[in-house]
Amino acid sequence: MHYRPASILVSFLFGACAIAQADGPAPPGERLPIAAFGQLPFVETAALAPDGAHWAGILGINGRENVAILSLFDKSERIVRMSLPDGTEALWLHWVNSDNLLVGVHMLDSIQGQDFYVSRTFAVNRLSGKMTPILWDVGGQHASNVLWWPHDEGNEVLIAAQNSIYEGEDWWPAVHRVNVTNGHEHVVVPPHGGIVDWGADADGSVRIGIGYDDFHETSRLVYRPAGSRDSFRTVDRADARKREGLRVPFIYLPDGHGLVVHDDERGMSAIYEVDLLTQAEVRTVYVAPSGEVDDVVVGADGATLLGVSNTSLHAGTHWFDPELLALQAAFDKAVPGASADIVSLSRDRKTMLVLISAADMPGAIYYYSVSNGMLHRLAAINDRIGPTNHLAPVRVVSYQARDGLEIEAVLTLPPGRDPHRLPFIVLPHGGPWAQDTLRYDYLVQFLANRGYAVLQPNYRGSTGYGTAFLRKGEGQLGLAMQDDITDGVRWAVGRQIADAGRVCIVGGSYGGYAAMWGIARDPAQYRCAISIAGVSSLRREVNDFANFASGHKFTDDWKRMTPDFDAVSPIKAVERIRTPLLLIHGKKDITVAHAQSAKMYERMKGAGKTVEFVSLPLADHHFQRQEDRIAMLAAMESFLARYNPVNKP
Repeated sequence: MHYRPASILVSFLFGACAIAQADGPAPPGERLPIAAFGQLPFVETAALAPDGAHWAGILGINGRENVAILSLFDKSERIVRMSLPDGTEALWLHWVNSDNLLVGVHMLDSIQGQDFYVSRTFAVNRLSGKMTPILWDVGGQHASNVLWWPHDEGNEVLIAAQNSIYEGEDWWPAVHRVNVTNGHEHVVVPPHGGIVDWGADADGSVRIGIGYDDFHETSRLVYRPAGSRDSFRTVDRADARKREGLRVPFIYLPDGHGLVVHDDERGMSAIYEVDLLTQAEVRTVYVAPSGEVDDVVVGADGATLLGVSNTSLHAGTHWFDPELLALQAAFDKAVPGASADIVSLSRDRKTMLVLISAADMPGAIYYYSVSNGMLHRLAAINDRIGPTNHLAPVRVVSYQARDGLEIEAVLTLPPGRDPHRLPFIVLPHGGPWAQDTLRYDYLVQFLANRGYAVLQPNYRGSTGYGTAFLRKGEGQLGLAMQDDITDGVRWAVGRQIADAGRVCIVGGSYGGYAAMWGIARDPAQYRCAISIAGVSSLRREVNDFANFASGHKFTDDWKRMTPDFDAVSPIKAVERIRTPLLLIHGKKDITVAHAQSAKMYERMKGAGKTVEFVSLPLADHHFQRQEDRIAMLAAMESFLARYNPVNKP
């Protein structure tokens, strides 16, 4: 791989941006149509073929998700495109070789009267366009866990799949070797009682299994050396109730060692090399300068660690490969004020797909060739907004909670308005085990475009800040966790960013819970609230409680968050609410049952409270249909205009 001088790259980028700016950025404060923000991303996921000649994507076309394969060089070559039926969502895609693509999907299914997501895969041949179902005839819930990919032009993969929904031998996954061109398969590792997951090395040898006993919440790691046909032996055990975790390798080294992501002595995740047989730590490979390890990039050989990203809100990918490191530096220099993320590489790493975007810009996907040092735009993520148009400015802030804990947050200010005593929205994230970052967020930008300042606090219990910060949420659901959100509002009021009399709280999923609970816990703080797919009753109908393999663990995880569900459930505190509430929920949501909002609506109406309910018959938890997303934004706009107008009434 020969690296092109950065000056060539910079010269091309500046020229490309100058051409794109012919349309001009959106004028400060310009009101864009709802449909611009509600449009599905044209490219949700992109993957470059191993030979670098084609790319595939999960694309938003005509308001629906599609999977497509496109040529990079031959415009006359037909586009292979597959529309996914309603209820089926593409989760990921990966090239098996330069001619065959594997796509992971899940769909809603009813099993003995209870709704579950069922996962499967199908293969697509780019030459014929033929779709081949992979393991669709197995009888289990999940059959899409790909353990190994060929590193040449082979057609076979390893997939772990269940063969039954009933407790018994076939409920535990077996490992299948599958030819993706015809679907032929055979079992290479039969089910082992108690083993819920498997792992294979770069040569396609199944090396580890992960056992789990949900009743006791204990897990174990079973292992066998490379090339061995011996039985697996247990090399590590962990007890979730004692906060223990297994060291599961993501790369297998040739000497019986492996690379694992595990917490260091600070409770921050890092990368270590360990002896897989003895579990002894050999060396520290990577410690993030800030935040935790978020993801790893492994080479096409399955055995080379190319890069790692961390959870710092300012961080990108740290590359271990020196040529990718130099290339990333050139990209970063060429696009100040934006992020250039290498999202997919060809097998030889001489061509790649690059996402150039920012928190205030949806951006575009580019094709880059090392041989000529030029970026070619493939597609804008949102052509209604434009690939280089910057919207509302976004920055990271921090404030102290009332007990002195430092809280990091993302602040977005409406463009073209004096940042002084603005109408304000606090937008807590879902999860609650999640983190808001400096990435483009269509909902935040929509609200800012309508004139609101938006604060996204990473309250205690959020991920990305280490184990200690995560555990500060335990026992504090609806208490200190909620106070962190309120304290963010008070910080913004104290800085005269927010108008104390014009504050609304908005959120989705757990954030929807926080919105409802916020107006019950602090009824004088908020002028209105919007809950999107929110949880009103913490005791019922949250499907994390019914996880197919970890029901006891999830139940205990939630019990750690509060000693009394009823005491912090919004539906039990309706009498304290005096703030208008908008509820939005999809009937196809199986993460948080639609009944959570329906029952809250009935309880609010019965108590004479001001409440509205927008029930969307085909919407799922993430509003993956464009018309549902637009309907959600329209309802929010109308509600906010009535109860928290941008211009003082």
